[in-house]
Amino acid sequence: MFENQYVLRRDTVDGTLAGVLTGVANYFGLDPFKVKLSYILLSILSGGFPGLLLYLLGWYTIPEEQLYPTGSPR
Repeated sequence: MFENQYVLRRDTVDGTLAGVLTGVANYFGLDPFKVKLSYILLSILSGGFPGLLLYLLGWYTIPEEQLYPTGSPR
């Protein structure tokens, strides 16, 4: 059947901390710098805690991008 080619994954290569925001930017086809800047501004304006909680939740729930096929030697 139809397989979605766009999968939300954390980009651990180009990501700054855990790659959550870079992965979200890649998924939606946005500039990672703009996504990170928007996240920082929204986190500061909301008091910081909701933004931190959402980032940690994304870190825990969004899987890492697999650079190598499963079972292949690195």
